Amino acid sequence: MRPPSQFGDDIGNHPDPAEADPRMGAMMIYTRLAGRAIIRVVGRCNEAQENNKLDLSECELMQVPDAVYHLMRHTELKSCDLSGNVITKIPPKFAVKFSLISALNLSHNQMSKLPDEIADLGSLQRLDISHNTFISLPSAIFKAPKLELLNASDNHIADVDVEEIKEAPSLIALDLRNNPLTVRCHDQIAQITEIQVDLTPRQREDWEDLNI
Repeated sequence: MRPPSQFGDDIGNHPDPAEADPRMGAMMIYTRLAGRAIIRVVGRCNEAQENNKLDLSECELMQVPDAVYHLMRHTELKSCDLSGNVITKIPPKFAVKFSLISALNLSHNQMSKLPDEIADLGSLQRLDISHNTFISLPSAIFKAPKLELLNASDNHIADVDVEEIKEAPSLIALDLRNNPLTVRCHDQIAQITEIQVDLTPRQREDWEDLNI
């Protein structure tokens, strides 16, 4: 009789774990994708250390990784591009860590709010929050002292505080196209003359036609 092997049957006959459990195969694929995403983020952080421009667009991010703040701790960033991800929120510490940025692109994400600390970005001149899920414009935006250009198009904004827009200290242009603004809000914003406001032309209702 053949003595029993310490490994039991021939280990070469054992099925591949990924074949035995389909979930294992999916996990292996996810791990490889995650690994590539990490490499991409680190590579772009290294580039930002040279040119002071952090481009993390299209990196499949759900949030800004803590490692990014660590890698950028000795770099005075001038711009940050987080567009084309699936980010749902920006933490308050973002404004503290990247306090010197003048341009911030948050477009094409899944954000519906911003932290109040966004007002502390004292050098911010251009902000893009288009193609997100905002239903209102965060008040903190209009407190940023040097903000000149704000793109909030393609959101779900129905109402805007017109006085906040008028009182923004440095705002020059505001893009609100492709938002479901109420009739009252649309008409009020259209009357603003202090800054350039881009609006999608409103379709008038039948009852508004004075000829009827």
